[in-house]
Amino acid sequence: MKKLFARLPAWVRWALIPALALLLFGSVLMSVISLIVGLLFKLLLLVALVAAVLFAVKKFTSRT
Repeated sequence: MKKLFARLPAWVRWALIPALALLLFGSVLMSVISLIVGLLFKLLLLVALVAAVLFAVKKFTSRT
């Protein structure tokens, strides 16, 4: 297999093969990326909500 890849032109190794891999597995890759971005967004939203609740509790308890 190494000998086969060694005989291929550089443009095939560095352009055509990755393009074919993206074409074949692009939807799987995009699904994984969108899942990760969605989870990170939800985590960031959770952190912001917890911080807002802690701020509100601290503000109301310091008044008394």
